[in-house]
Amino acid sequence: MHILLVNPRGFCAGVNRAVQILELAVARYSDKTIFAYHEIVHNSYVVNHFATQGVRFVFSLNDVPNHSVIMFSAHGVSPQIFDEAVKKSLKVIDATCPLVSRVHQAVKNYVEKGYHLIYIGHAGHDEVVGTVGEAPQKITVISSEQEARNLKYQRTPNNLSYKDLQLACLMQTTLSITQTQQIVNILREQFPNIEIPERNICYATKNRQEAVQILAKKSDMALVIGSANSSNSRRLCEIAEQQGIVSRLIDGVDEIDPHWFSGKETLLITAGASAPEYVVQSCLAHLCSMFEVSVEEIVVCEENVVFPLPNDWI
Repeated sequence: MHILLVNPRGFCAGVNRAVQILELAVARYSDKTIFAYHEIVHNSYVVNHFATQGVRFVFSLNDVPNHSVIMFSAHGVSPQIFDEAVKKSLKVIDATCPLVSRVHQAVKNYVEKGYHLIYIGHAGHDEVVGTVGEAPQKITVISSEQEARNLKYQRTPNNLSYKDLQLACLMQTTLSITQTQQIVNILREQFPNIEIPERNICYATKNRQEAVQILAKKSDMALVIGSANSSNSRRLCEIAEQQGIVSRLIDGVDEIDPHWFSGKETLLITAGASAPEYVVQSCLAHLCSMFEVSVEEIVVCEENVVFPLPNDWI
């Protein structure tokens, strides 16, 4: 079996930064329990790694004692959560990805100018919940082409018609580029004056998706390494399948089934933006132990993005 190992893959700059910050926090506050609000990133290996170091992951600040240390994940949180942390006198460590923070700021800027926002994203995802929390009454979340079409006949939470409003469109940073563009095209048709910033989808999401789109055409099957709750990992699977090949999303080596590869000569391997490289390598080693394998790493584009740590963590 020939393996096409995709590059770029795995950790993006935002995930790398969040993981670094939590590692530093564990060392700095070694005498305290560090609480993390939701998963630091959507990857079970990363979460389990920090859990073994004493980090406690919670889904409500009610589970965090006053005056504790709390870390907010790379996905960001709403202003309401920040306010609640202040009321509890928590020491806040904010590891929000700078690209997500940019979207939060864009929400505030548009709302201040009187816009209503159409936000493309998966309702309930941590990033979406945090972003929408900036202005719940001024944001409408959609996730499909049909929902975009329906806006023409619906009204906002304030009982106003969308066609009578100044509209802008923002989106979750980990969406499918192709599907999102189709939704955007519908919005432009229905609301010709809608404002849509050029940069919305994260650079790493875009790069990983384009790489899979290119290399899937040369493959019989795709193996995407990432957790099931990772939006960007799931999109990679979908994109591979859109190219006509079987795709499997696995958390790690224990989920590999050798029967999957019967009759498959060329296997594409990639990893979502929150999947550690050591998990990729363990999967490769496992495949090499089962089959006669040749590995070809293909660099589709170079990534040199680095997000600096906050000043107090340098």
